[in-house]
Amino acid sequence: MRALVIGVDLGDPDYAAHADEFLLLARSAGARVVEHITARRDRPDPALFIGSGKVAEIADKVAEHQPSIILFDQPLGPAQQRNLERALKCRVVDRVALILDIFALRAQSHEGKLQVELAQLQHLSTRLTGRWTHLERQQGGSGIRGPGESQLELDRRMISRRMKLLRERLARVRRQRQTQRRGRVRSGVLSVSLVGYTNAGKSTLFNALTRAEAYAADKLFATLDTTVRRLWVEGAGQVVVSDTVGFIRDLPPTLIAAFRATLEETVMADLLLHVIDAASPLRDEHIIEVNKVLEDIGAQDIPRVLVYNKIDQTGHQPRIDRDDHGTIARVLLSAQTREGLEGVRQAIVEYSEIAGNNSFNV
Repeated sequence: MRALVIGVDLGDPDYAAHADEFLLLARSAGARVVEHITARRDRPDPALFIGSGKVAEIADKVAEHQPSIILFDQPLGPAQQRNLERALKCRVVDRVALILDIFALRAQSHEGKLQVELAQLQHLSTRLTGRWTHLERQQGGSGIRGPGESQLELDRRMISRRMKLLRERLARVRRQRQTQRRGRVRSGVLSVSLVGYTNAGKSTLFNALTRAEAYAADKLFATLDTTVRRLWVEGAGQVVVSDTVGFIRDLPPTLIAAFRATLEETVMADLLLHVIDAASPLRDEHIIEVNKVLEDIGAQDIPRVLVYNKIDQTGHQPRIDRDDHGTIARVLLSAQTREGLEGVRQAIVEYSEIAGNNSFNV
């Protein structure tokens, strides 16, 4: 898929990192970037997000490269997207839709697919223009339109009905998870959840700890479905470890809402292992972004250990750092080479002793 990438710098001091991350998102979605164009503005244009002069420049590039898609690294309003598509005569996808597309590509479980579809429909519902006739074919064609009902009204009604059904199914999944958690609580099992910025190495660490085979790859959002495994840790006994979706800056609110059932594995954990890419120059910014999401989902007060991963790329030696109270606060390791893995196990043992069998979350 040939893609023209448009970056819009609105004065963000971290814009360079934002732009690099968006290019990674584009490539993770399978796009072949033919050119990256940057526009600078003080504020978005209400009609086109960018100025008419920049639109004319992009139109020339479209004629030159013949891309199949134009990717904008900012969220666009429905009217802005429509106006750009009319002006450029090419499909336009903004940052939110691109992330949704990646999630749709990666989701494997039934629950994950339900969550992605709900988020996509929430995004689509604000962008209906009467052209979505494919929705009628999905619902069986003729015989479903009421008297005097326009195609746009029909599409909206079908989307609303489908979203209601998806929410009901996800609610059932949520109840099933709560039942499973209550069973773990009654059996006194410590719950540990891996969290972190996307591509920090959570799935690699999960596989190293549990000897599982969760999908791990050097790409953004390699893991979308929560994977749960039981693990025996000497000194702590049975432990349940969860590998969750990676976070990213400005995660679309629709995704946070749609993935609530998955993120509850994080909210209900006794201990969070915050996995950080120690080799990334943006690791401090990534920590801040993850902390923002944890606060958004109500997990800010759960005890956590910072796990600095990928030290095989930094030259650091594996070690454990403690806070002023003597509690393990940071572990340096390489999940890929398994150096320093014992530090994570030690952290789990010490937190299991602190928590005790009677203080687990319900």
